[in-house]
Amino acid sequence: MVQFKSDVEAVDALKESYQKLTSEIGKVVIGQDETVKMLLTAIFCQGHCLLVGVPGLAKTLLIQTIAGALDLDFNRIQFTPDLMPSDIIGSETLDNERNFRFVKGPIFANIVLADEVNRTPPKTQSALLEAMQEYSVTVAGKKYALDKPFFVLATQNPIEQEGTYPLPEAQLDRFMFMVTLDYPSYQAELDIVKNTTSDKKYKVSQQVSGEEILAYQQLVRRVPIADNVVEYAVTLVHKTRPNTELADAISNKYLEWGAGPRASQNLILAAKCNALLSGKYSPDIEDVKDVAMAVLRHRIVRNFKAEAEGISVENIISKLL
Repeated sequence: MVQFKSDVEAVDALKESYQKLTSEIGKVVIGQDETVKMLLTAIFCQGHCLLVGVPGLAKTLLIQTIAGALDLDFNRIQFTPDLMPSDIIGSETLDNERNFRFVKGPIFANIVLADEVNRTPPKTQSALLEAMQEYSVTVAGKKYALDKPFFVLATQNPIEQEGTYPLPEAQLDRFMFMVTLDYPSYQAELDIVKNTTSDKKYKVSQQVSGEEILAYQQLVRRVPIADNVVEYAVTLVHKTRPNTELADAISNKYLEWGAGPRASQNLILAAKCNALLSGKYSPDIEDVKDVAMAVLRHRIVRNFKAEAEGISVENIISKLL
C-alpha cells in the first residue's frame, strides 16, 4: 500500500493524479470532461458506473482509454442474448489428469467493461451483479475472491429496446452513478473528426497504479464532513420518497418510488471525492449538488402521470435541488 506522511499530502497527490489522468485521457477523448470526472470519481470511491448514450458517442473508447491510463488489468465483455453466467465468471473443466480445475472468466480483472449490459438475460446480469456487490464469485460451491481494486463500468443503449432486458431497479441500485452522454458540441465534434480521420496515433501512458487507487479509496472515506452537509444529503433523498413525512410535493405528484439508503451513502462518498478533486479538504452542500444528478437519476421511478406529461427524472431532481 502507498504510504503518505499525512492526509494533506495524500489529498494533494490525489488532485495531481486526477489532473494527470484527465490530461492523458483528453488526448483521445474530446469534449467529455464531465463524464470523465464522474467515472474517475466512481473509481476513487470504490463504486461502479453505468454509462447511457446513443451509439457512436465513444462510450467504449472512453472506458478503454481510462483503463489504459491506469496501471490495471482490463477486460471487455460484449453482452449478447446467448451469453451465459459461466462465460463471465468462468467454469470448472477437466484437466489431463481428469481432475476438475477452475478456469477464470473475464470478470477476473481490475476494470471490467460490460458492453451493452441490457442485451443479456437476467440470469447472466445477476452473475455480474454478484461480483459487483460481493467482490467475489461462487462456482460449484467454492468462493473465489476478485483482485482489488475492482470496478465494473457498464454501457447501455437507450434507443433500441427491442430484444433487450432492462436492468431491474434493485440491480440498477448497485451502480453508484448513472451517467448520460450527450452529443458533442460543434467545436468538439470538429476536433474529433480532424483527429480520427488523420493518421495521427495517440498512445495513452499509465499514470496511476492500483496501489495508489486503493490508498485514495481509503483517503476518501477518511475525509471529515460537517453534520449539516450529511443532513442536507439525507433530507434530499427523503424528499424523493412519495407519501412519506419529508416527501416533496413534486415527488408525491410524479414519483412511484424514491431513492433508498444507498443513495444517501453514495451522495456523501461522491461529495467527499468531488471536494478532494477540487482541492478542498472537506465537502460542502455544493459538492452534494454537483453529484446528485448522477447518484439519483437511476434510483427514482416516475409514475404514469409524469410520463404522460413528459416530466423527466432530471426535471424532478432539478426541482428538488
